Amino acid sequence: MRFYKRRRNRCALLLFVFCSSVALWPQEPSAMASRTVVKQAGDTVEVGELGGAPYRIDLPEKWNHKLVVMHHGYSVKRMQFSPNDPPRPTMSQFLQRGYAVIQSAYSETGWALNSGFTDTEKLREYFEHTYGIASERYVTGASMGGALTMETMERNPAPYMGALNLCGAVGSSIVHAGRRLAQRAAFDYYFPGLLPSLDNIPPDFAGTPELSSTLEKALASDPGAALAMRNITTLPTNSEVVRMMIFYTVFLGDLEHKSGGLPVDNRNTVYGGTSDNIDTDYALNDGVRRYSADGAARQYLLEYYEPSGKVTKPVIALHTGYDANVPVSQLTAYHQTIDRAGYGQNYVQQYVHRKGHCMMTPEQIGRAFDELIDWTHGGKPPSSGLLP
Repeated sequence: MRFYKRRRNRCALLLFVFCSSVALWPQEPSAMASRTVVKQAGDTVEVGELGGAPYRIDLPEKWNHKLVVMHHGYSVKRMQFSPNDPPRPTMSQFLQRGYAVIQSAYSETGWALNSGFTDTEKLREYFEHTYGIASERYVTGASMGGALTMETMERNPAPYMGALNLCGAVGSSIVHAGRRLAQRAAFDYYFPGLLPSLDNIPPDFAGTPELSSTLEKALASDPGAALAMRNITTLPTNSEVVRMMIFYTVFLGDLEHKSGGLPVDNRNTVYGGTSDNIDTDYALNDGVRRYSADGAARQYLLEYYEPSGKVTKPVIALHTGYDANVPVSQLTAYHQTIDRAGYGQNYVQQYVHRKGHCMMTPEQIGRAFDELIDWTHGGKPPSSGLLP
């Protein structure tokens, strides 16, 4: 009887070890919800769904067995991939150099620093299980994808040689979201009742041409208030103010519904620079509505994601000289976080003479990528600052 129990326990132990070992491997292609593989001019394109997240894989015909992991930016709708769509210009820069490119659409929309990080890592494991282990890996992404790029380099740098951060919404999520809330609260002070209250944004709120027209008319009818908003936001036109106020509302509403409350506040914001008359600053600070953050919601935003600045591998951050969505000051603050952590030698910030969010040319991105490759293979760090 004792022999039977020992044998049964040993079998149970072996079964446990076997099941635990199987769980470590990426998901098999046959277990996926969908998978389509086609050829495009000799290149292989695979699209499918992995863990509820659509994905796309581009494998060049002459693959150099190296991999670029790409993160997409903020999107209110789930990205969909068609195997017949040509690669985007940015992706083509990597494919032309012989690199495979993979990208996940994430299992959630909006601010996806939670699912974007985990879903993309699952896709990388699946790719290498299916097509072979890459000899080198690099991670890149634009806008929120740039934030995911830096989250990856801080939390999971081991698989990667380096990173190319494109127009990234990097740095403190608390500071990033808090700036947007403070500016939206100022807009409500000058133009009350036109946008939803910041602590009760409907989950289906979205901008419409009619809403944009209404807001632009409101700003045109009060030039003094419009000037104050342009000064506070550092945006040059009323149209850009309108566009950003609508987007900030969508962004903050998304965070509010994901985190279960308002994760940031403007209690300690001191507004300034509204006009040449300091009395207008006093009036705004006295009259603006002050919001308090919910503790649990704030913790959610700290988790997804508050950077440490521990950047142990080479990173190039490429940005335009003017970007309304992600101001240059935000990147400067993140660079300072990296410096304070003691890893400044691994981070190079570059700017190009372009205007707009993520408006670098594909050629400029390709050049930065070439510089990153050279750097990771023992070359000197590339030049920083404003490029010619």
